[in-house]
Amino acid sequence: MKTYLKNTGYFLRETKAIFRLSLKSNVLSLLSTGLIFFILTLVISSGWATGKIVAMIQNEAELNVYFDESMGEGAIRSLIERIKGIEGVGAVYFIEEEEAYSRMVEVLGKEAEVLKFFDENPFSPFIQVEINLDKIGSILKELKNVEGIDYIRDNKEVLDQMSRIAEMIKKTGYLLVTATAITTLVIISHMIRLGIYSNKEQIDTLRLLGAPEPFIAFPYVLCGVLLTLGGGILAILLVFFILKYFYALIVGAMPLLSIPPMETVLYQMVLWILPLCGFLGALGSVIGLNASES
Repeated sequence: MKTYLKNTGYFLRETKAIFRLSLKSNVLSLLSTGLIFFILTLVISSGWATGKIVAMIQNEAELNVYFDESMGEGAIRSLIERIKGIEGVGAVYFIEEEEAYSRMVEVLGKEAEVLKFFDENPFSPFIQVEINLDKIGSILKELKNVEGIDYIRDNKEVLDQMSRIAEMIKKTGYLLVTATAITTLVIISHMIRLGIYSNKEQIDTLRLLGAPEPFIAFPYVLCGVLLTLGGGILAILLVFFILKYFYALIVGAMPLLSIPPMETVLYQMVLWILPLCGFLGALGSVIGLNASES
């Protein structure tokens, strides 16, 4: 290890020379890997964010129960207690007309001006029921049998659809990881073989001088790792600008939507993509070295 640390300058110079030897080809390889990792990063970050949104919505799953407005206060209290007794039900809140109106004003934002055209409050009071999403089927079944309930609003269809989308993105991500790995390994191994072929005389000289094979091979491995890391960084920068635009668009249009912070998404991207890039670069370089020896 000390030998390698002492020769860091030599390794970096050799890596630079290997890259410059076929500059156009290597620049194209860098851009190609960057584009490949960009698509992969986009899918992985989308899948991760979608999964988090689904999890957030599931944790905040609730039903809105609308009842006969002719019911008195005592009957409403009895209805609330009846709902609390259902298995899988958490907290239960009574939402009055004024609060329902205020909530809709928050949801509509600037569009809330349209509510001023109503002479009376168009919203009805309701009972907000927090539930265990896994038991939504049995809860809905029991609620339908409770006397006094007119209508139940739930977001089960939305959750099911989002879960399907998240699962589809996850499967697409697995396929893209496989395709990215194969493509990157081919590109890097080809680049390393080309570099070894171009430096054949220099390699033979190093062998005659007694340099060990790992010492000779290290600059080529380093070149492959740096190239894929460069592609990964390029991909993350591209996705950063897309996420910045996406978050500005989503937050402006749907301010109440619970989405993971952009910093968290970027952190997850760096955490997954850069180690993957480094691993594929090292593996591709080793494959290229072994192919050259054979």
